[in-house]
Amino acid sequence: MKFRFITFIFILLLNACSSTPTQQTTKSETIPNLADDAASEARFSQNLESLLVQVAQTQEIPLNTLQSAFLDAKTIPSIRKLVLPPSSTFKKNWLSYRKRFVEPVRLKAGRAFWEQNEAFLSKTEQETGVPAQIIVAIIGIETIYGRQMGNFRVKDVLATLAFSYPDTPNKSSREQLFKDQLKELILMCWNDAGGKLPSQNSNLGVNKVQLNACLNQNSSYAGAIGLPQFMPSSIRTYAVDGDGDGHIDLRQNPKDAIASVANFLKAQGWQAGMPIYFPVQEAGIAQAKALADGEPLLKYTVQDLISKGILKPSQGDLQQGGVAPQSKAFIIDLPYPDKDGNDQAQYFVGLNNFLAIVQYNRSYFYAQSVAEFAEALGYKNQSAVPVIEPAKSTSKKSSTKKKPKQSQN
Repeated sequence: MKFRFITFIFILLLNACSSTPTQQTTKSETIPNLADDAASEARFSQNLESLLVQVAQTQEIPLNTLQSAFLDAKTIPSIRKLVLPPSSTFKKNWLSYRKRFVEPVRLKAGRAFWEQNEAFLSKTEQETGVPAQIIVAIIGIETIYGRQMGNFRVKDVLATLAFSYPDTPNKSSREQLFKDQLKELILMCWNDAGGKLPSQNSNLGVNKVQLNACLNQNSSYAGAIGLPQFMPSSIRTYAVDGDGDGHIDLRQNPKDAIASVANFLKAQGWQAGMPIYFPVQEAGIAQAKALADGEPLLKYTVQDLISKGILKPSQGDLQQGGVAPQSKAFIIDLPYPDKDGNDQAQYFVGLNNFLAIVQYNRSYFYAQSVAEFAEALGYKNQSAVPVIEPAKSTSKKSSTKKKPKQSQN
């Protein structure tokens, strides 16, 4: 995968693979104690059982059905390593990140995906106001149009992170987040299999094969699913049936994925015909640096930024491709180390539509990559407000001019 802060954190984990190094085993590491492992597995099973009981009670789903579906659930040790934060010596690198995602292979695949789905993308853009290039860019960056959707069973991923999260300062809050997503997965799959909520303790209409298929589908190491990599809560809230076949399939159905991405951004307040960001003027870099606080909040007016020399006057003029002077914005800082290892950064001004993309993935790197990917596909990062021509004179002098052709309709 609009939005609650919970989704921010999940989607951030989704792209963490670009910056999170795998922890290396050292000789000083303690050899695992088999008894400890057995105790951990026992706690995992008990905690999972407790969650299933809770869901069964609150949604009136037959407990034995859920127990059967999770009978083979297991922890995945490699996932615990993948979600660890980067080391203290790690430096964020915008240039490397951009090079990884805005590159020829993805762009070529993006043009092919656009060509294959051109009619539906055009229809979706007209209905939602979200440009086709933005939709194509997001799906390309997320999964290269389905080539990289993850190889972990989603129920194992979410159960591992819910009940066996690594020891980090935010362990308890992260486990709670993934417990919530595991519950959302169960409810999503129950509905997908034909079940109703509450089910009144009945399996009536539930296809157990389909239920298991949904719970066992592949996901990323953070539990994100399908071409657009939506978390279960986002699927339940924002995914839509793009082709009207009565079923939402984000893994195999491009129309469902396209419509769902557009619906998500529209729900985040995407403004049709408006730009995403503005470059900072060279003379205003020092001022931009002073205002960059890392908070994705619209706090400065475009007019304020023009007066500080960060933006140029035309960027506060709708007729010149800008936005209204009182539009709100914020400063984007994209750090990277130079060839000598010194800290550097590129600065941009983020507008409302940039913030909408940040709701998809709480990362400035991600949102700016989406914008630049879309521009590489032909997106015009400027307002699309029609130019208002001055009223024609009705004086006698003007009436002698050649009259325009009359419509033949």
